[in-house]
Amino acid sequence: WLAQQATHHRLRTNRLSPPFHSSLLLYSSHLPTQAAENSSSSIAISPITVESRHFSPSHSQPSSKGFPRYQLQPPSCIPSSVKSDFFPSSLCFQMASSVISAAASASPSACPVTDLLKGKAKLGSGNVGSLFIKDKGNPFLNSKSCGRITMAVAVNVSRFEAITMAPPDPILGVSEAFKADNDEKKLNLGVGAYRTEELQPYVLDVVKKAENLMLERGENKEYLPIEGLAAFNKATAELLFGADSPVISEQRVATIQGLSGTGSLRLAAVLIERYFPGAKVLISSPTWGNHKNIFNDARVPWSEYRYYDPKTVGLDFEGMIEDIKAAPEGSFVLLHGCAHNPTGIDPTPEQWEKIADVIQEKNHIPFFDVAYQGFASGSLDQDAASVRLFAARGMEIFVAQSYSKNLGLYSERIGAINVVCSSSDTAARVKSQLKRIARPMYSNPPIHGARIVANVVGDPALFGEWKAEMEMMAGRIKGVRQKLYDSLTSKDKSGKDWSFILKQIGMFSFTGLNKNQSDNMTNKWHVYMTKDGRISLAGLNLAKCEYLADAIIDSYHNVS
Repeated sequence: WLAQQATHHRLRTNRLSPPFHSSLLLYSSHLPTQAAENSSSSIAISPITVESRHFSPSHSQPSSKGFPRYQLQPPSCIPSSVKSDFFPSSLCFQMASSVISAAASASPSACPVTDLLKGKAKLGSGNVGSLFIKDKGNPFLNSKSCGRITMAVAVNVSRFEAITMAPPDPILGVSEAFKADNDEKKLNLGVGAYRTEELQPYVLDVVKKAENLMLERGENKEYLPIEGLAAFNKATAELLFGADSPVISEQRVATIQGLSGTGSLRLAAVLIERYFPGAKVLISSPTWGNHKNIFNDARVPWSEYRYYDPKTVGLDFEGMIEDIKAAPEGSFVLLHGCAHNPTGIDPTPEQWEKIADVIQEKNHIPFFDVAYQGFASGSLDQDAASVRLFAARGMEIFVAQSYSKNLGLYSERIGAINVVCSSSDTAARVKSQLKRIARPMYSNPPIHGARIVANVVGDPALFGEWKAEMEMMAGRIKGVRQKLYDSLTSKDKSGKDWSFILKQIGMFSFTGLNKNQSDNMTNKWHVYMTKDGRISLAGLNLAKCEYLADAIIDSYHNVS
C-alpha cells in the first residue's frame, strides 16, 4: 500500500546484491501505535526497513493523482555513513491519506526483520541478509518500535521519469483528429498536401516517369557526398535564380542538398547561430508553425514583424516596413518567396521593391523560404521573382527550397539551402561550413528524391510535362478558390466582403476565423483546420465548396 511510484531518483544500491539494483522489493515498517491519523511525522527507508517516526503530509503540494506527497528522510538513529548510501534526499513516494490511519491502527506483530537478517527471506538468488556490510552490522537491529507491519513493495523507477508528455503538433495533429472522425461529411483542410478532385493523394505522372528511368538505368544506392547530388544542386540553383543569372555564372551560390524545407532552414539557422552570434531573425506575424521551432532549437533569437491585418484580411505593409526599419542593423529577415503561409497574402512587385530598399538601408540579410515555386501561380519564373529581385541587386541572401509541393515529393524530404555570397571564394567557404554542420546532423542526404528532381529538370521533355502538371494543380486550386468565394457571396446576406479570398494566392486561405470559430468548424461541421483560421484549399473540391461556405458563415456570424 505504500506509494504509486518513486520519482526523480533511484536508491544508489552499491551495497545491494544484483536482484535489488532496479527495484526496492522488501520492506518492514515500524509504526507507533499511538500515532493519530493526522499526526505529523517523517518516514525513513532502507532497502529492508521502512521506519515511521512522524508522518508529515505536504497538503500544499498534492501529487498528480490527488494524493498528499510525503518526503522520506532517514531517522536520526541511522549512522551518517549509511545514510549517504541508502537515503537520497530527493526520493519521494506518493501515499494515499488512508495509509496513515491504517498504519496507526495496526496491532503489533512479530518483526520479520530478524528473519530477514538470519537469511531466511530470499528473493531469487539474492540473500537479503547479505545486504549490509558485515563489519558495520545492521543499523536497524537496535531500533525500537511499538507496532510492526511487514509489506512487499515493487517500485521500478525509470530514468526518464522527469520527461513530460509533449503537446500534439498543431498542424499534423489535425490529420490525426480527422482520421478518428467517422462522419461522412468530414473535411481535412489542415495539412498542406495536394488532393485530386476526388480528394485523393496525387503522384505526378512526371515523377513516375522519372522513377522508371532510374529503374531502367539500374542506379545504385551508394552514399551521396555530404553536400548531396551534384546534378540536383546544379538544377535547383538554376531553377531558383535562372540559368543565366550572374550568381550562377560567377559561382557565387553555395548550394547543398537539405532535408526538404525544414532541414534546409535548420542548416541555415545553425550557420547563423555559429557565425552571427547574437543576430536576430525577424519572422512575419503570423508564419508557418515550424519556423519558430527551428530557430528556437538552433538557439537563434527571433522577433516578429507585422504582416497580417485582421481588419482588411490583407497585408499590413506599413507595419511590416516600420518593424523592419526598427530592427537592429544586420538582422536576418525571413521572407516567404511566394504564397505566404498561412495567409496566402503576398506583396505586390512594387512592395517587394520597397522591402528590398529598406533591407539594404538597414544592412539586413534577407532569408527566403521558397516552398511553393511553380505551385502558387503555375509559373516557376513568376514565383521566383522576389528572390531574383534581391539577387539582381547584388545582395547576399539565404534561400531555403522544398520540392514537397511542386513535385508532390512530400515523403522524399528533398530540398536545398542556397547562400548567395559576394564572391566565389566566400561561397566556397560558406559551403564548407554548411557541410560541416550537416555531417554530424544527418551525415548525407537521401538520393531518391534528388534523382527525381535532377531527372525532371535536366530532361527537356520531362521538364515541359512538369510545368504542365504544375499549371493543372495550381489551376484546380484557383477554381476551388473561385467557387468558395461564389458560394460565400451567394449564401451570406449580411453584406460582408469576402473578396479577400480571391486576393490570396497558393494552396492556403486565411479565413479570418478566430480560435472559437475554428473550433465550431470542427466540432459542429467536421471541418478540420488549424486554430488560426487557415484552410488548405488543396484539400477541397468543387463538390464540397457549398458545404464549407455554410460552415464558415455559421461560424463567423454565430460564434463570438
